[in-house]
Amino acid sequence: MSEREVRKVAAEVVRPINQGLESIGSATNLGEYVNATYIPVSLPVMAKSTQDRYRGVIRNYLTPAFGKLCLRDLTPMTIDRYFAGLANSALAQESLDKIRDVLASILKRAIRHGLLVKNPTEGVELPRAKHGRVTQKPVISYEQCEQLLMCIQEPYATMIYVAIWSGLRVSELIGLRWEDVHADSLTIDERCCRGDWGAPKSNASNATIGVDAEVIDRIHRLKNITVEVKAGRATRKYKVVKVDDPRDLVFQSVRNGRPMRDNNILTRHIKPAARKLGLGYVNWKCLRTSRATWLVQAGSNPKDVQGLMRHSRISTTMDIYAQMVADSQREAIAKVTAMVAAKRAEKEPLAVAASMMIN
Repeated sequence: MSEREVRKVAAEVVRPINQGLESIGSATNLGEYVNATYIPVSLPVMAKSTQDRYRGVIRNYLTPAFGKLCLRDLTPMTIDRYFAGLANSALAQESLDKIRDVLASILKRAIRHGLLVKNPTEGVELPRAKHGRVTQKPVISYEQCEQLLMCIQEPYATMIYVAIWSGLRVSELIGLRWEDVHADSLTIDERCCRGDWGAPKSNASNATIGVDAEVIDRIHRLKNITVEVKAGRATRKYKVVKVDDPRDLVFQSVRNGRPMRDNNILTRHIKPAARKLGLGYVNWKCLRTSRATWLVQAGSNPKDVQGLMRHSRISTTMDIYAQMVADSQREAIAKVTAMVAAKRAEKEPLAVAASMMIN
């Protein structure tokens, strides 16, 4: 190439940088940025469970697809082509959402660190769902809840009772302290997820909510309960509440008083009891959704439900209401059917009389 041609190529390469459309740091390798900066600097500010999910998405999807590219090579076209290629994969729509969210988070941090000017994931469209069915969030009825509680021993039965009657997330339940229990309310200002302590999920989650007096009574009843636990051939007795000072946990590990682990309670107590009752879908999320559903079925105002469930956005609350649409439609259909049946009943005597006159 002649010197003149080389200068033209060079000018075209640096043009986006000179115009402020691209930064010099955009030449950074995505895989190196993720491993050297995003994972050690950005992930630690997230909840432990979120960190684990993000690491899995980065390891299984993003690094194989984009790890060898420069940040500036991740254009809207590159990203659209990637997600279009996942259209025929076995991934659920929720998984595609998560992949997009993690990629957007990485590139958003790259902008913050001065390596990119614009996030290319903005406006990206995911492949259409393979079916149009609305996924219903699993819920249990009041009667099923009562049956479930009868199949589970303390203190886990009380944990489930408080979870479903207060709407607390399991991490908030595990982090609940005696100073947070009031005469007719609970204060949620801390969470604990498998040893990882932190603030609640959002500003809206950090709140004091009203609860029924029976919830408070059941919590205090834990102080008088002793349970038996098998240890080999022997059986040992443990106080459910070992200490109840203001800063002590309400729900303490039966053996040593430490914070409980949600997955252990789920697999050892909730799931077996649910299977015994023929309920294969019960988990901690189901309990919280059931609480919101009961509030809706009782005719509560959407804003009140939002406040009690501590949702940051009313759209999240309305998702629960969307589940109730089918029930309201069935009621409307039943009313029309009853009206038609009444009309037919009115006409039947007239039809019989007319037929007798003809005969």
